[in-house]
Amino acid sequence: MHTQPQLELSTSGRMLILTTAFLGWMCAGFHLSITSVAMPHAVKDLLDRAGVIDRLQYDSMLKAAGPRKDLSASSIPREDQPKFLSWKSALARWFAWTQCAMLFGAALGGWFFGTIGDRFGRTKGMGLSILTYSIMSGVTSFANSPLTLLIYWFMACTGVGGMWPNGVALVAEAWSTLSRPVASGVIGTAANIGIYILSSIAIWNRPDATNWHWMMIFGAMPVVLAIFSLLVVPESPRWILARNSVTGQDSDSARINIFRPPLLTITLIGIALATVPINGGWGSANWMVPWAGEAVIASDNPDNPLGEKVNQTRALTGIVGSFLGGWIASTLGRKQTYLLASVGALVSSQWTFWFIYPTDASFLWWVAALGMFNGIYFGWMPYCLPELFPTRARSAGAGVSFNFGRILTAITVFTTGTLTQVFAGDYARIGRVTSVIFLVGIFLIYFMPNKSSRELTD
Repeated sequence: MHTQPQLELSTSGRMLILTTAFLGWMCAGFHLSITSVAMPHAVKDLLDRAGVIDRLQYDSMLKAAGPRKDLSASSIPREDQPKFLSWKSALARWFAWTQCAMLFGAALGGWFFGTIGDRFGRTKGMGLSILTYSIMSGVTSFANSPLTLLIYWFMACTGVGGMWPNGVALVAEAWSTLSRPVASGVIGTAANIGIYILSSIAIWNRPDATNWHWMMIFGAMPVVLAIFSLLVVPESPRWILARNSVTGQDSDSARINIFRPPLLTITLIGIALATVPINGGWGSANWMVPWAGEAVIASDNPDNPLGEKVNQTRALTGIVGSFLGGWIASTLGRKQTYLLASVGALVSSQWTFWFIYPTDASFLWWVAALGMFNGIYFGWMPYCLPELFPTRARSAGAGVSFNFGRILTAITVFTTGTLTQVFAGDYARIGRVTSVIFLVGIFLIYFMPNKSSRELTD
């Protein structure tokens, strides 16, 4: 059970908070990696079982279509080409829907578990979030249809969404203002480290349409961390003081007030600022993984784990960008750092989708550049989003900002998924359109209020 925390945390208590929050968000990174790496294979397997596609015939057609998929020059019989395009569109559409399940689930979890964190304590919200994504990841391994896959993964990702606001609020409140850029950078790197770890394991044990379940089981392992968080990790003294300073009625109003003046404008700006990097990552860059996977099947080297390398490369440079994001924001400025990330991500993504093909030698270099700039966003957000809100609404405010951005992203991904027939399942064309979101970030950052004070407000 939790002991009553002192008004000032000891160094060991603060380190325990930082370590647990880091591990919780790192393990959430496992699930982000699963969505990118395992879901294309799970979708192919379950659509094959449902009779929607014939995966062996599809893979044969994909190889016959050639690297650039020029059907006029391919060896696919003309009468089979409509079926090939239909299957290709179905796979892209269902992959998009698995991303939507992740994004909508995380958005709901950010609100639900963020509210738990503000009302009952950050550590309770964090522990329950980890417990949820762990248990439901294991359940997802038993999915036997595309629909059950979406439902189970949606439920798992509510925990992913709930981990971020509680972990970030807990770390922001537990560490001194001088340490916050470093602490935010550490938290920012955590998910990318998780993505890198699981992507590296996937290179060694490559998932395919018959071997994707192990990744779901791997995602269930953090259940031990959840129990540790609930029983051992100390609570935020700042949260306890804020809770004790208001009545129950005031506390209820505080949670609602993020959607009412004077916090409504701040909340909307926070949602918009978080939407750009999330949309850019999930609605654009994530298409690079199945794009690379199909390019490998159509190439002369089908054993090349290029899809896993894409995820690994993005995560590796994302670790660097995330770690530096909070420090750059504290040094260069909040607005200037966000602008830098937006310009860099726009240029690298557009160049890749327009002028590079996955089997080109320079492809992973451009993937690395996108990972770096997108990583800066994710070091920026845990440093800058919490300071927009007072303590009484910090977890819910940061959680809603971060995770409601997922709702807008999910709508974009869902729309893109339904338009795959228009794009004929062409991942490059999809990426060219969706990565324009980074351009929005260039203009959006000027609306962010100046919250560069070194102290968090109460």
